[in-house]
Amino acid sequence: MTATDELDLNLLLADTETEISRVVANRDASTVGVYEMIRYHLGLDGSEGPRGKRMRPLLGLLAYASIAGDHHAALPGAAAVELGHNFSLVHDDIEDGDVERRHRPTLWSIHGVPQAINTGDLIFSLSRVALHRLTDLGFSDAKVLRLMRLYDETCVMLCEGQYIDIATSAQGEPMTVELYFDMIGRKTAALISASIEAGALLATDDEEVISAYRRFGWSLGVAFQLNDDLLGIWGLEQKTGKVPTDVVRHKQTLPVLYAFEHATPADRARLAELYKTDDLNETRVAEVVAILERAGAADFTRSEAQRHRDQCLAELAGLTVIGPKAHEKLTGIITAVISA
Repeated sequence: MTATDELDLNLLLADTETEISRVVANRDASTVGVYEMIRYHLGLDGSEGPRGKRMRPLLGLLAYASIAGDHHAALPGAAAVELGHNFSLVHDDIEDGDVERRHRPTLWSIHGVPQAINTGDLIFSLSRVALHRLTDLGFSDAKVLRLMRLYDETCVMLCEGQYIDIATSAQGEPMTVELYFDMIGRKTAALISASIEAGALLATDDEEVISAYRRFGWSLGVAFQLNDDLLGIWGLEQKTGKVPTDVVRHKQTLPVLYAFEHATPADRARLAELYKTDDLNETRVAEVVAILERAGAADFTRSEAQRHRDQCLAELAGLTVIGPKAHEKLTGIITAVISA
């Protein structure tokens, strides 16, 4: 029986947070404040603050352990992935003007934009520093350099995706469905895919196996985003009775963009009018949702999420190197985060 057979997901999460805490520990007395900001954003400030699901590092550790049988040597890579994800969140909050994340104030809303930008930059830099411990753990320079290249290329894609998002929002016209898939590929799928690929390439030199894990991660990332698009409009209303938050915030997710392309001319004109209205009250939100449903946007988004989820599961099923317990845990994560 391998270590993976007995792997406890809570242990993986605890070990990841220990590794992250090591990276973001205070360095000297004069810079304590910036590390306190980082720990606040990460939910590691001792207040039992919300920390997010840590899904990306967890997937990377499971990918590594599914091949190597244990997860500990891959922890620096997991910490780097989570820090890289969070540097982008700090900057996203500033760019979007969001004053709340995970049910508490965002970093910039407390400390101001300049300090938040600098803190985000430092989180990015620390994510790079985190990777250097792989050398101390015995990985070859070539392996570490390849992982750094993967990480850097992924960060480039994240920034490209954010550019598309900001640029199309500024134009005042909805982006095409085709461009939306391009954008979420860069902003969401790229990081999830890289997290899983990183675990695989640390564990093996078999290029076919590494490519299979990469494809698995990409399909999972797209499915994850599309599922989130569904929940942002229909999931919250069903679970809590609250109005769909994505509509209230005028977010142009796949259901909205699909409706702009496929609704009747009258519905399309009304949808455009409503999305230019600052006061989207409950009645107007309900009207938006009705237009989306008439256009078939919910069904299309759900079918696309299911298609990518099924591709993800098919890739997972084809991974012959993976143990049954690791397969079960990865399948469980997919089922938990993708409810479409």
